Amino acid sequence: MSRFWSQAVHGLTPYVPGEQPRIAGLIKLNTNECPYAPSLRVLQAIRDAAGEDLRLYPDPEATQLREAIAAHHGLKPDQVFVGNGSDEVLAHAFMALFRQDKPLLMPDIGYSFYPVYAQLYGIQTRSVPLDAQLRLRVQDLLDAGANGGIVLANPNAPTGIALPLEDIEHLLRGNPDSAVLVDEAYVDFGAQSAAELIERHPQLLVVRTLSKARALAGLRVGYALGQAELIEGLVRVKDSFNSYPLDRLALAGAVAAMQDDTWFAHTRSRIVASREQLAGQLGELGFEVLPSSANFVFARHARHDAAGLAAALRERRILVRHFRRPERIAQFLRISIGTEAQCEALVQALRGIVQAAGAGLGE
Repeated sequence: MSRFWSQAVHGLTPYVPGEQPRIAGLIKLNTNECPYAPSLRVLQAIRDAAGEDLRLYPDPEATQLREAIAAHHGLKPDQVFVGNGSDEVLAHAFMALFRQDKPLLMPDIGYSFYPVYAQLYGIQTRSVPLDAQLRLRVQDLLDAGANGGIVLANPNAPTGIALPLEDIEHLLRGNPDSAVLVDEAYVDFGAQSAAELIERHPQLLVVRTLSKARALAGLRVGYALGQAELIEGLVRVKDSFNSYPLDRLALAGAVAAMQDDTWFAHTRSRIVASREQLAGQLGELGFEVLPSSANFVFARHARHDAAGLAAALRERRILVRHFRRPERIAQFLRISIGTEAQCEALVQALRGIVQAAGAGLGE
């Protein structure tokens, strides 16, 4: 710590991202990245953009990208906001919408960046517990009382469990007087997007990312969808912080990604098929696997400590994510869906670990 830090910085507890090791040959299933290369159209668009125009600032309004996103979702460009990854979009939304006199509601188990943003911006929060099956009940949010906003991920992170669209609309109808942010980072892998509810609900903001289903985690592009007045609030924050959050290469690649529906559909289907196969194989090994609509599974084994399993996998050069907090999920592992070969290597490694432990116990 430094004596030159502001008091606000002294009190922060930063978000800790998943490990990004610089070791060759690892099977990396800990940060929910897409296991497949981006669309060839994306790569070509980036090459084409890597010319002398890099000396010029990018379009601060990201006009072409917002038009492409709007066309994809059947909205208007003024209903689209773009930023440097969905994390930045979320940060701007917290500042623009949730600094209210009443507390922000969020699930007690969810994306762990939410409480970090709240602390950074001095936003009072109230956690609403998931039920015993680690599911979010929207009625519990509605019963939590007056609020200055609601934020939730659908599918939830890290559980992967999705809410049906009718539950989201029930929440919106019951909470008309404060903003509701639905974080859809993983929605493309099996959940229903709330984007179609935007026209009927002016308080709804939907946040998306190109990091997962579009394989562009390294490009850092996220966006938000909502009615124009809601989007204007995010634009005001952005232009008070950084008018150029997306560079020319990111803009070009993101436009191409949004337009390549064939690559998107094929890759998404491949990941979903691998997820379902992996969930079944883990079940055969004695794991409880929560129903996932994301590009990961959340699983625990009744006879094996999660931290020990994660360590044993690491010894075999396979990385998965283990959360020590909150305590209710400390025995779960979050396992990203890799390629078919990576998933098979994971299953073989876990089979060896489980069988070796069983033999040691005389089973």
